[in-house]
Amino acid sequence: MPHKSNKTIRLLVFSGLLAALSGCLPSAGSQQADPVVVENPVLFVKRPLLFDINSGALIGDNLADPSGFRPGARLFVKASASIDAPAVDVSSRAFSGSQYRDDAGRLLYDVKDLHVSHDGNRALFAMRAPEIEGADEEDQPTWNIWEYDRVADVLRRIITSDVTAKAGQDVAPAYLPDGRIVFSSTRQRASKAILLDEGKGQFSGLDENRNAPAFVLHTMDDEGDNIQQITFNQSHDLDPLVTDEGFIVFSRWDNAGQTSNNGVNLYRVNPDGTGLSYLYGRHSHDSVPGARNVQYLKARKTDSNSVLVQLRPFESNDYASAPAEVDINNYVEAGLRIDGTEGNGGQRSLIPGIRLDGQLSLDGRYGSISPLMDGTGRYLVSWTPCRLSERTSGRIVNCTEERLDSDAYVPAPPVYGLWLLDVASGTQRPVVEPSEGEQFDEAMLMRERSLEGFIPDDQPMGDAATLADEGYGILHIRSVYDMDGVDRAPNGIEITANPLLTPVADRPARFLRLEKPVSMPDENVKDFDNSAFGRSRGQLMREILGYVPIEPDGSVKVAVPANVAFAISVLDAQGRRTSDRHQNWLSVRPGETLECQGCHESGSPVSHGRRDAGPEPVWSGANTTGQPFPNTDPVFYPDMGDTMAEVYARVKDIRLPLPDPIYWADEWVDFDGSVEDRSLAYENLQTPPPVSGACANAGADAWTANCRAVINYETNIHPLWGLDRKVVDGGGAVLEDHTCTRCHNIVVPVDPDDVFLAADLDLTDGPSDANPSHFKSYRELLFPDNKQELNPEGVLVDEMVDSGEVLRDEEGEPILDESGHVQPIFVPVPVPASMSVNGARASIRFSEVFRGGASHDGRLSPAELRLIAEWLDLGAQYYNNPFDAPDN
Repeated sequence: MPHKSNKTIRLLVFSGLLAALSGCLPSAGSQQADPVVVENPVLFVKRPLLFDINSGALIGDNLADPSGFRPGARLFVKASASIDAPAVDVSSRAFSGSQYRDDAGRLLYDVKDLHVSHDGNRALFAMRAPEIEGADEEDQPTWNIWEYDRVADVLRRIITSDVTAKAGQDVAPAYLPDGRIVFSSTRQRASKAILLDEGKGQFSGLDENRNAPAFVLHTMDDEGDNIQQITFNQSHDLDPLVTDEGFIVFSRWDNAGQTSNNGVNLYRVNPDGTGLSYLYGRHSHDSVPGARNVQYLKARKTDSNSVLVQLRPFESNDYASAPAEVDINNYVEAGLRIDGTEGNGGQRSLIPGIRLDGQLSLDGRYGSISPLMDGTGRYLVSWTPCRLSERTSGRIVNCTEERLDSDAYVPAPPVYGLWLLDVASGTQRPVVEPSEGEQFDEAMLMRERSLEGFIPDDQPMGDAATLADEGYGILHIRSVYDMDGVDRAPNGIEITANPLLTPVADRPARFLRLEKPVSMPDENVKDFDNSAFGRSRGQLMREILGYVPIEPDGSVKVAVPANVAFAISVLDAQGRRTSDRHQNWLSVRPGETLECQGCHESGSPVSHGRRDAGPEPVWSGANTTGQPFPNTDPVFYPDMGDTMAEVYARVKDIRLPLPDPIYWADEWVDFDGSVEDRSLAYENLQTPPPVSGACANAGADAWTANCRAVINYETNIHPLWGLDRKVVDGGGAVLEDHTCTRCHNIVVPVDPDDVFLAADLDLTDGPSDANPSHFKSYRELLFPDNKQELNPEGVLVDEMVDSGEVLRDEEGEPILDESGHVQPIFVPVPVPASMSVNGARASIRFSEVFRGGASHDGRLSPAELRLIAEWLDLGAQYYNNPFDAPDN
């Protein structure tokens, strides 16, 4: 039996345990001299362990679904942390009626996420009522926020209205210093209002794995009124912790693109939702031995000014975690300081040597943990000893090295009791006796503490206030050429910013595209097939919020829709993304300005997304006040340190996103004489543009914060292939026919000189044989295929070529035909996909034929190529609106 031994903690325990534990634990020491132990109440949860009725295996948990329900929990309070203090059930009174009990008379509700008030007299927690037998999932009870007042012995639900309480799943509450409550919820109030503006109806969007509604942070007052959504992640934002400075540290599931590097990291945000920033953990998910996917969960304060977290995978079959202190003030990763230098002090395991690889250890396993915050560095922990069960008798015994190495024993279920852990002395004292089949968890000391600092709500002023009223915040990027602190502009930013030295045609970064994730409904709102995503569901569905020019120095200052998650893409002159896809969601509150130094290269170890970390900006902006940038129109007068985007916004007004990548040639040289270039605009399409309604009027006044470009393949891309592209003379005679389907079809021509199945692409109408939910043209473009040819009978078949191998028998000897010859093996000729879901520039086979001087140069217009490019950059989805997809 595999195991690890690293004995580090001495146990000071008690007599009187269950007989099953008597071989594991000796007797206790005195606690009477410890005032913290004897004077402060302890709050905790007691819940039964659940076992599979068929296999008998312990049923674990999955924290990727915060709405998970483990029936049978109770909230208890003890007058002190002494082992002898009696525990009182304070939560069951909420369900006193007989209607809450099942047929066996059991009261099966659930409790979790405890948080104690500053005065130590009250506690918030999440509680869910018992299941309603026979009711549909949408009619079952929801998680609600409750408060217990120990002094008054009063239990109350914070949101009193049953209708309002049922409108979402509410978990993980915490008191704010002004008396309000921050919590995580599926309510998504602001997001639902935006969905209504988009014409989609209101629903709670699913997380990016499409398994559960996304939990994001909200605030409310202490009577359950004035509920406000403050974060806008597409997966979960959990476990808010209010720091001494007043900002909130929380656990964010970064899951954009569902890539292998995604996970739960620590973020910060102000109570009004401004100041959202990454803090720690993005490249540290392998920091616990034996586990490569630990998540940073349930942050707590410590005496050392660091943050205590529970490190564990989402899914666990034993509820074990690795408690660790994280230095968020000086580190951005376990081995990376905020100044970019390497170090080894980012996090410290409280229990040295603890592993999460499923192997038993003589040290046992730890669950929840809570600091006493009394200056002693002690913790209330949920802990189970290492236990084994004899295969023959089923008798439970304690672990020894010999037994762990023996096949005569199997792991026994855990028995999590509550303990007082003193890391400095290496001891644990019992607080609540473990019990077979039970788990004691989430213990917290009800002790007075200092009130955290108060951060008032942001009050936008001037132009920012006007933008806030219109539903915008502001994004400012100093330079997109600043790549992780390295100047990547041609010949440097200063040269690139000089229009005399670097003409606009030579600038590699021309436009910024703002992209929004599409909220995914559950099957009760819209049941659609996975084929709606197309070739890949990695990006789910995306919309375009708009475009803005990038200034010559690479800077951008643009109004961006507030209260939505968005990503950015830097584009070339053809509207194609020039770098890796942006896989972290940004957001701004109305009137808020988000400052970005530059861009980040995928795979780079350099920290990004945290404002006080990483290298210094490489672009310092204007050298002096009042002097224009070199060789620019003097109308643009900067202040020292200004970027060109800041100057433009101050002199000419901030740029607003538009539906098209439009720029004004030489506007930085002669603003009044500059010429607008609209060659990439949707108005030049002869097929349906991906905008509709009032937003289809492409003027600046018509494109508002709730406008979107939504590209569906059947509606917006496929019509390009059949569009009549004949070239005629003055008399109407056809000189050339560049219609795509004239050559890219499978109709065998009568004239042998006519072209068909060009490039082995069939772009004609009709469903695909491989997947009738897709047009065959979509499959032809995005999936690999086999080269085809006409056989002697005039039928299209796969072209077969000699592989160089021959048929052989089991001994490897060639199998001869009747004439005594070897029999060659023929294989089809593979044809790679013409397009890639990784973007326009990755779609080499398609794009290379349209480059200047190539075979298809000029056959698609710049606007058409831009439409195809943005669709590919988004992920080449078949649909980008789930409500446009057919019902399942």
